[in-house]
Amino acid sequence: MKLSYATSPVRSAKTDALVMFIPQTADALRKQLAPLRKVFGKRLDTSIALERFEGKAAQIFTLHTEKKLASPRLCLAGLGKPSAITLESYRRAAAATAKHARSLKLRHLTFCLPAGDVSPEAVFSAGQLVAAIAEGAALALYKYDAYMTETEGKNFRLGEIVLLGSKGAQEKACKEALRRTRIVCEAVCLARDLQNAPGNAMYPETLADSARASAAKHGYRASIWDKKRIEQSGFGGLTAVSAGSARPPRFIILEHNGARKDLDTIVLVGKGVTFDSGGISIKPAAGMAEMKMDMSGAAAVIATMEAAARLAIPVHLVGLIPSTENMPGCSAMRPGDIITHYGGKTSEVDNTDAEGRLILADTLAYAKQFKPDAVIDLATLTGACVVALGAHATGMMGNDEGLMRRLTDAGLETYERVWELPLFEEYEKQIKSDVADVKNVGGRWAGAITAALFLKKFVDNYKWVHLDIAGTAILEESLPYAPKGGSGVGVRLLLRFLEQWKTA
Repeated sequence: MKLSYATSPVRSAKTDALVMFIPQTADALRKQLAPLRKVFGKRLDTSIALERFEGKAAQIFTLHTEKKLASPRLCLAGLGKPSAITLESYRRAAAATAKHARSLKLRHLTFCLPAGDVSPEAVFSAGQLVAAIAEGAALALYKYDAYMTETEGKNFRLGEIVLLGSKGAQEKACKEALRRTRIVCEAVCLARDLQNAPGNAMYPETLADSARASAAKHGYRASIWDKKRIEQSGFGGLTAVSAGSARPPRFIILEHNGARKDLDTIVLVGKGVTFDSGGISIKPAAGMAEMKMDMSGAAAVIATMEAAARLAIPVHLVGLIPSTENMPGCSAMRPGDIITHYGGKTSEVDNTDAEGRLILADTLAYAKQFKPDAVIDLATLTGACVVALGAHATGMMGNDEGLMRRLTDAGLETYERVWELPLFEEYEKQIKSDVADVKNVGGRWAGAITAALFLKKFVDNYKWVHLDIAGTAILEESLPYAPKGGSGVGVRLLLRFLEQWKTA
């Protein structure tokens, strides 16, 4: 997908369709449509638009222009009521338009930036608008079809999206916003590709290969531990979970700006279970295919590392990914087993399907060696979080209010929203073990909270936030600019958080 910025006059914009954003008010529609016949000719029947198009959120209406013009179509994209217009309104309107253009098999789409403020309640810079429109359109067109050989139109692509604005002071800012957005969208699509890949192609070794290839291409470091080093280093959780699989585990260490001693250190931890059968506590067959995406946290960390390197974000960024399959092989861990984790703490395995927290425990304990200013882990950890928040918010828990507030702000800006759940000490008795320091499940109630409290046991004296992305990473149905399947959630959130680290 090519994204570009242009300043040519509207009439001469050569494109398959020109897009204008319209808020949901009769006056706005008339004012914007009235002068268009002078630009696009008498064939542009604005009366039809006034009759059929209201400007509702994500509503799309197509008009045809004079054949001699550079653009044969004018698409009207609704933004909704002016008082409710946000940057997300533009993302969704652009997404709906891009999908509509794809259905018409158009190859070139041009979005006109609004000439002024849409309403007093919605004032955005040109750069913000460029980023939101480009994000919505580009991410909406993602499709994972690597293994589809007979699908009609498989090779069709909407090849270029142009943002049409004006020359002057805003042009430089718009081009820079578009450059950043291109990198961010490519990172999100990388995460989605990793998530959606089948388990017979994406397993710990190939996930590590993907991380290594990204690091080599984009100039950050990658170090991969094999099974022997994992065992020798005392990663008891990762060793135990991997025991039931014929595939050996991997521990992936990624570093951006590793040589910079003057920068703050942020550690990202991503759960990398490339397939989760549940182990001996096996999952039901229905829906188990989705468990190829139990490495969504790892995918988000790899993609974020890549984009951070490309954007030269000034932080020392570390990515830690414990990767394994959770299978019920003859050597699989059993309920009742006791694990000694990195650092010496022990856990009782009450349920082998609560494996993610076991491998994250090792990793969070290991993270202290980097002397981090903040640690954030991302994991498709609990079905309980899906029950609580569904697909529209990520569960957030942690030990530092300031760090959680920064992530909340970044989530509101990117619309990858997070929602804090409490870590009250009263919940801790649910994970108390009679034979170990802690047990890995806490019963039916407050499952997302007790899982986070388990992780907290392995957090050293550093600021930490846990993001349970079980509902937001694996989508049962598509959202405006995220398809069914892997969503790539966390990438845009983390990149905005990292960019604002020094200014927050």
